[in-house]
Amino acid sequence: MVRNTGHTSKYYLISRLILSFLFTIPLFGQDSTKAVVEKDSTFYPGKPLIMSLIVPGLGQLYNKEPLWKPGIFIATEIVSITSIIYSNKKADEIRMNYQEFADENWNIKDWWNFTQSGPEVIENNGLFFTDNKLKAMRNYIGTHHLTIHLEGDLVNLFNTEFITSDSLSILSGYLDSEDLSMVKDRHYYENIGKYDQFVGGWSDASSEWYWEEKDVGDSTEIVIKTPRKQSYLDDRYEANQWLSFAKFSISAMMFNHVISGLEAVWANRNIKNEDKAKKVDLDLGLLFDPNNTHGIGGLSFRLNF
Repeated sequence: MVRNTGHTSKYYLISRLILSFLFTIPLFGQDSTKAVVEKDSTFYPGKPLIMSLIVPGLGQLYNKEPLWKPGIFIATEIVSITSIIYSNKKADEIRMNYQEFADENWNIKDWWNFTQSGPEVIENNGLFFTDNKLKAMRNYIGTHHLTIHLEGDLVNLFNTEFITSDSLSILSGYLDSEDLSMVKDRHYYENIGKYDQFVGGWSDASSEWYWEEKDVGDSTEIVIKTPRKQSYLDDRYEANQWLSFAKFSISAMMFNHVISGLEAVWANRNIKNEDKAKKVDLDLGLLFDPNNTHGIGGLSFRLNF
């Protein structure tokens, strides 16, 4: 059984765009010309902020800013969504390929046989490593385990449907049975590539296994590999790189929404301040004259702009 890893779904993004469109329809339905003229009643910072948070660039369009501004935000949104979809698709393709590769080149019977007959002493460039250095690859019981699925007669025989690889010895005579299979979930595909404990399951382990020395600070760690295991690790690394790029694109998209919203508010307030500065204040009144029969001595006129 294979369980897909969690990625940002392109269907989620499409649904999000549809919802965004539905939310913005009422905003576009209003008379934008009237909104600009009657600023006190309809032209307030919250409106362009909400519009830009939903779809970057809409707040700038509402503010009637130069087209290059909304163009930048809209283009960034399109590029981010495209990158997310493409990166996840690429990661899924590589994941399916390396899982298929593992299904063809790693099996539990090879793993069991290798743990029973693995070398006790090896020599590399004049240095000898004893059993203590190799015990991780010679013992099926270790820090991690795999889950084995039993069916048919094996369920009746062992009175269970699932059993861990720590009990592999009692299953050793049934490893060729069609009623026995591995639970191939995310932990399975991680364990067989990450830990030396499972290196013996690779089909080239018996003849081509080797080790590399890895500096871990105060000491040197021995990492046991095979050519096929290394190929598998390279593919997993590439898939994870694409997933990291997808996460980066998601962050870029979120920042694009926030920055667009903040810029829309800032531009909106500047527009309102400019309008106040351009407002003409006209004051017309009468001058009082006690010597005049009607008490009117003239007109007063004041213009502020």
